[in-house]
Amino acid sequence: MCGIFGVIADPRDLPRERLERAVESLFLLSETRGKESAGIAAVLPEAISFQKSPIRPKYFLRSAHFRAFLDQSLSAIYRSPRPFALLGHSRLVTNGAQNVHANNQPVLSRGVLGVHNGIIVNDEALWRTSNDLVRQAEVDTEVMLQLIGSELARGTGPVRTLRETFRKIVGTVSTALVFDSLDCIVLATNNGSLYTVQDASNRSLVFASERYILEAFQRTKGLDWPMGLIQQIPAEDALIIELGALRIHRVDLHGTGSEEISIPGRRRELRDETPADAREAAFNSAPAVPRGNFSCFEIDPAPISALKRCKRCILPETVPFIAFDVNGVCNFCNSHTPHRYRGREALEAAAEKLKAARRNGGADCLFTLSGGRDSSYGLHYAVRELGLKPVAYTYDWGMITDLARRNQARMCGALKVEHILVSADIAEKRANIRRNVSAWLQQPVLGMIPLFMAGDKQYFYYANDLGKKLGLETTVLASNPLEKTHFKAGFCGVPPTLGHRPSSLAQARMAAYYGLNFLRNPRYLNRSLFDTAGAFASYYFIKHQYLRLFDYVPWVEDDVNGTLLGGYDWETASDTKSTWRIGDGTAAFYNYIYYRVAGFSENDTFRSNQIREGVMDRERALRLSESENAPRFDSIAWYCSVIGLEPTEVLSAISNIPTLYSR
Repeated sequence: MCGIFGVIADPRDLPRERLERAVESLFLLSETRGKESAGIAAVLPEAISFQKSPIRPKYFLRSAHFRAFLDQSLSAIYRSPRPFALLGHSRLVTNGAQNVHANNQPVLSRGVLGVHNGIIVNDEALWRTSNDLVRQAEVDTEVMLQLIGSELARGTGPVRTLRETFRKIVGTVSTALVFDSLDCIVLATNNGSLYTVQDASNRSLVFASERYILEAFQRTKGLDWPMGLIQQIPAEDALIIELGALRIHRVDLHGTGSEEISIPGRRRELRDETPADAREAAFNSAPAVPRGNFSCFEIDPAPISALKRCKRCILPETVPFIAFDVNGVCNFCNSHTPHRYRGREALEAAAEKLKAARRNGGADCLFTLSGGRDSSYGLHYAVRELGLKPVAYTYDWGMITDLARRNQARMCGALKVEHILVSADIAEKRANIRRNVSAWLQQPVLGMIPLFMAGDKQYFYYANDLGKKLGLETTVLASNPLEKTHFKAGFCGVPPTLGHRPSSLAQARMAAYYGLNFLRNPRYLNRSLFDTAGAFASYYFIKHQYLRLFDYVPWVEDDVNGTLLGGYDWETASDTKSTWRIGDGTAAFYNYIYYRVAGFSENDTFRSNQIREGVMDRERALRLSESENAPRFDSIAWYCSVIGLEPTEVLSAISNIPTLYSR
């Protein structure tokens, strides 16, 4: 979820200029994992100093207060012959807004200072059930530090303390910890998202959240860092590194033995040296969501119920390109060909090829994980059913809900899967959405709604790019073939096409439609254009060759829900009973528009696809879609708030759009 990194070394073996460049390099390389705040800590002979700020790491590096902090820390390091540690963090905000200083990293609590990558999803339960913990921030990291500090204060040794703490945690944790009373640094992970590289003489160690970050670090032009073997800290393992002797102790966090390690004590003062004026956030990724009364924006179901619908599926007459035969059955049903699956045997054969291609026990594939139900179940299936060893990949463009992020952590933590997150510039992405939604509200046409979601299409580009960097030839997708929504292109005047991607002709017609509407509504000619062009290229022009699980085996809703809810305590939304689209922050908003204006939404097309595949009867589909189409005002309010629009004003504007049916 975030990027953590650090350097542990003896200053006598490391020129100061090289160390300074190393810190800058690691900051910039780790920024791909989070751009919403940055922080650094220096373990000095007599003190542990730290500084953090709610700004992007590259701006943090340029700030005068960081330069002063680094200069002061390096001077202290090079005045002493003792080994030191520097640790840093680039944050993607999950728990705890970044405009609250205590939530940013490094986090200090109970004499323990730590940087954390991942999400502890049971933090609220741990706070409730642990009487001796004192909460001072919102961030989940704090509960881990409190648990560790509490155990150490009781005289528990470091090995048992780590084991006891990690045993209680649900979710993902990859962390670096330092202490006010122990002369050591701890590197620990429960899902393997932590790598180290040591020089040949074992006098320096660098760590980071990804193998590729360390590979790029070693190749940094002009750095001339000693080359070494990059190694993953396996899931459920920790390293306790004595700072005085640079001695490394390996700890099995899952172990049950009574062995303990004696770590020399050393009292250090913990000092937050962040200037007051550097604690303000220019952008708050978690603004307060208004809890207004939106009941006046409810949708009257009576005229929608009166729409003519297909006698076999549930699609209404307002669907683009729909036509009914004399029996009242739509052309989509009449032309439907049941999905042909390649079969479990073929999938297992494909999985065996991937496993055979593993190198040195490493991963065998990249698995795209949004945190929605299909990708979550797919990750379970890949690991538990097929025996694959994937690296999970997420492209976070600012519209992945916190709920989905927590479910990503649940899955990766339970399955011990390394998780690489590529973070967009979330402030800019959300500003782009605001520009396009504002433009659309001035001249609303249904065909332009997908423009709201253009920012997520770089997901394909980064999946291909990451696969190359990791040397993984196969990317696995768990996209659901029942989720096809041809009506979105239909509102652009483009007829439905078969396959995973539109035909070349359909792409050209889509481009022409968008171009025409850009000219009709010049408000679309805004700063989002470059990002939109990148999205279009990522979706239409780059290679999309993936292993799709549900091309081989059927997607069975009861199996998916039962596995996730029963096996992983998978989290659901408070404003819908459905498990679909709850990880996508845009879905509640655009489905509200479709349903209000056209009398149907993605829910109707999904249930209709299930009917055609023979896995659902029409009466149940009607009943479910009626429930699923109920406005999700909490989610709509969140969406409007994070993109910087006032929900009531937006809903009011939508309510004035003429409908495609008589009211």
